[in-house]
Amino acid sequence: MKRLGSLLRRREQKASHRERLRRRGAVCGVAASPRCAEASSSSRLLASDPPALATPLHTLFQQPARAIPALALAVAVLAPLAGCSKKQSTPPRESVPVSVASAAVKNVPVQVTAIGHVEAYSSVSLKAQVGGEITKVGFQEGQDVAQGALLFLIDPRPFEATLAQARANLDRDRARAKNAEDDARRYGSLVEKEYVTPQQYDEMRSNMAAAAATVKADEAAVENTRLQLEYCRITAPISGRTGSLLVHAGNVVKANDDKPLLVINQVQPIYVTFAVPESALPQIQARSAGGRKLTVTAAPPDSPENAQTGELTFLDNAVDRATGTITLKATFANASRALWPGQFANVVLTLSTEPNAIVVPTQAVQTGQTGQYVYVVKNDLTVESRPVTIARTHGALAIVAKGLAPGERVVTDGQLRLAPGAAVQIKATEGRAS
Repeated sequence: MKRLGSLLRRREQKASHRERLRRRGAVCGVAASPRCAEASSSSRLLASDPPALATPLHTLFQQPARAIPALALAVAVLAPLAGCSKKQSTPPRESVPVSVASAAVKNVPVQVTAIGHVEAYSSVSLKAQVGGEITKVGFQEGQDVAQGALLFLIDPRPFEATLAQARANLDRDRARAKNAEDDARRYGSLVEKEYVTPQQYDEMRSNMAAAAATVKADEAAVENTRLQLEYCRITAPISGRTGSLLVHAGNVVKANDDKPLLVINQVQPIYVTFAVPESALPQIQARSAGGRKLTVTAAPPDSPENAQTGELTFLDNAVDRATGTITLKATFANASRALWPGQFANVVLTLSTEPNAIVVPTQAVQTGQTGQYVYVVKNDLTVESRPVTIARTHGALAIVAKGLAPGERVVTDGQLRLAPGAAVQIKATEGRAS
């Protein structure tokens, strides 16, 4: 009975081993290598030999004399199968999807960029020239006013009374001067007849001259009083934009007080002041020689679409030794009032135009350990890492001084997955850089 059970177990082990060998033969395939064929032949021999591998391993170790040949045969069969299973085919190389653009030739302006601040073309702080009470304010805060418009009115009554008094004094002294002139004329005829002494005649002439001088002094007093009366009306000296009202109606002001009544800024036209490195000074001097005007563009930092175009109108007479820069000033018509006093602005000064420059999009230029480079797409749709020298940038374009020829295609998107010699698939073509 025990022998029958042992035979059944061996038969089951043999069937299980045949199944494993069959599966391993399927892995090796029909056109298997010599090692796989040898393994299949060994497996058939092993399957036809029931006592060799049907014996459990623990039984083989318990029977050393019979186990050694069987164990060696098992190693000889399994080793080729293991080598066969490790052999795998190399997967095909994957193409990387990229976007490309062609290097183009175009005329590129030579420009100097800077950060500037906007200044009013003219700024006036209004102060009272006479003292008195402010009886009227003729504008609203932030209003545009024209030159000559009434802004403040100081109580004129004291000055009107003073003017009337000065005019009365003038009339009185004119009458006295007329009388002194008549006396001098009469004494002139009398001295010829020797009815009066020459000394008396000289005295009359002196009185006449003094009276005439008094009349002139009275005329000056009348003019001064009339001028003070005009100062009661404070008008706009320039056309511009009013600021905050600093003194309201009802307040009494002093003449030439330190505190202004109002500040008016002229914003049309307007100035933008900026500084550039002293290295740009020779080019600026050369380009502006002979009275030529250089074009300047200024735009608020958050509104590049509101850029204004003007002309360079001022070049400072010295370089700032502390910063190594020189101050320039440009004038803008500012018709849309996009520029406002006190505001910062992005300034671009155009010096000249560089003809036939090779340009590519700035996103095509990469930076590595050896410097800047671009990925150039070759005709076989593989890429080459090409070192380039970038002279400068202009907006979204990089001006290539060395390393590229016109018409060559460069990768603008997808560089992170690329390496020299990698295959690419062009998903988008941006055309020539423009």
